[in-house]
Amino acid sequence: MTPPGVGLGGWWERCLGAVRRGWRVLLPILLLTQVLPAVVLSVISIGVDPSARWEAAAAQDPTRLPDTFMGDVTILLLVTIAGSVLVGLVQCLGWAAGTWVIARQAAGAPADLGSALRYGARRMLGLWGWTLLAGLIIAVGVCFCVLPGIYLAVALSMFGPVYLFERENPLGRAWGMFHKRLGMVLGRVLLVAGLAIVVSVVAGGVQTAASAPFGLDPFGSAGTAIGVILVLAVTGVLTLPAQFLQLVGLVVTYAEQRAQEGPVNSARLAAELG
Repeated sequence: MTPPGVGLGGWWERCLGAVRRGWRVLLPILLLTQVLPAVVLSVISIGVDPSARWEAAAAQDPTRLPDTFMGDVTILLLVTIAGSVLVGLVQCLGWAAGTWVIARQAAGAPADLGSALRYGARRMLGLWGWTLLAGLIIAVGVCFCVLPGIYLAVALSMFGPVYLFERENPLGRAWGMFHKRLGMVLGRVLLVAGLAIVVSVVAGGVQTAASAPFGLDPFGSAGTAIGVILVLAVTGVLTLPAQFLQLVGLVVTYAEQRAQEGPVNSARLAAELG
C-alpha cells in the first residue's frame, strides 16, 4: 500500500506495481466480466435497433410514424435497461474478484483465477445492490444541472472497496473518506476518471468509424453481422486499459486512505476481504 506522505508519484507506482503483479489474473477477469458482457449487450442492442425499419417507413411516408414505433421503442428500452442491470451484476463479480486479487498479491499470498471468481460470486449481489443505489443517487444529482451528479459520482467513488473490505455503510464511509482528505482523493479519482474517459472516447471513436460501413442494418446479411461483431469485440478489448485504471486506481486509493487513518498493512486488508 501507499505509505502516508509519498504523494501522487508513490500512488502511481503502487498502481503500476499492482498491474505488474496481477495482470495475468486480472486480464481474464476483466475480459470475462467487463468486456464480454458489454459486447454481448451491444450486439443485442444492435439486433433490436429499429432505425433501419424506421428509415424505410419514413421513405414511404415521412409525415407518419411507423406502425411499430411504440412497440419498437418499448423493446429497445426494455433491452437497454434490463441488459444494463444484468451486465452490472456480472461486472460487480469482476470488480470483487479483481479487488481480491490485488489485495492478496499485495500481501504476498497466492491468487488464482478460479478462487478470485468464487470470491467475486460470493460478493457480487451485495456489491450490485450498493452499485444500483449509488447509481440512483448519482442519477438524481445529474437531474440537478449535471454538476451535482458529477460531484456525487466522485465523492462516492470508493464505495465498492469500502463495501468489500468493511461491509458496512459503504456510501457514508466513502463520502467521509472523500471529504476528510478532499484534495488527495479528488486528485486521484479525477486522474483515474480522466484517463478512463480518454481511453473510452478513443475506443468509441474507433467503433463508430469501423461500424459506419455496415449501415443501419448490419445484421441484414451474415457477412455484415460477422463484421460488426468483430468490430465490437475489438473495440471492447480496447477499453481494457480503462478497466484496469478504474479497478486498480480505486483499490490503491482506498488502501492509501486506510493508511492515512492509522496503522494497517497489506496482510490485514487481504484478511478483511474474508
